[in-house]
Amino acid sequence: MAAGPAKKRRFGSIILSLACIGVAGAVGWSLFAKRVDSQANAEKGAVTGSIGKEAAKPVGPSGLPIPRFVSLKAEKVNVRRGPSSDHPVAWVFQRKGLPVEIVAEFENWRRIRDSDGEEGWILQNMLAGKRTAEIAPWKQGQNVPLMSGPKPAAGVVAQVGSGVVAEVEHCDGEWCELSAGGYDGYVQQTQLWGVYPGEKVD
Repeated sequence: MAAGPAKKRRFGSIILSLACIGVAGAVGWSLFAKRVDSQANAEKGAVTGSIGKEAAKPVGPSGLPIPRFVSLKAEKVNVRRGPSSDHPVAWVFQRKGLPVEIVAEFENWRRIRDSDGEEGWILQNMLAGKRTAEIAPWKQGQNVPLMSGPKPAAGVVAQVGSGVVAEVEHCDGEWCELSAGGYDGYVQQTQLWGVYPGEKVD
């Protein structure tokens, strides 16, 4: 009977089709993985050497910990409602160096949170690994002393206003060495937004 061979040929073609689909899927996944790896390597290059030892955190698709702090690379940065250019702009940052916290990743987009707790999506290439911090943004209208050394008894170098953005040079988990408003000094880590409590930054 001819039915037997016909069924075998059809079954064989199904197996071949499934095999082709499997190969295509493997190739597609390999290309996607390479693209993600290249993005991760670029971002790792920006942050290497800036973060000291700390408790292990979940890792995102880029291979970097989530959450983590970064800073804005440009003076003007669009924040969108979703991870694509098709989504509307929710607001625009106009402050280069402002610290933001990455809380999620999707391809080359990063979901960020600012010191006000607002969240949105920014292109990864608009972010830098350089660490900065806002001086006590919750103390509106108040000053925070910039000390000459990492201890309460040290002399006061300057009074820094709330919300001032400072460059982070080093943190030991309790104090951070900063450069702010043309002055260099130390501020207690609990008075900063842009550095985690107990985090060590080199």
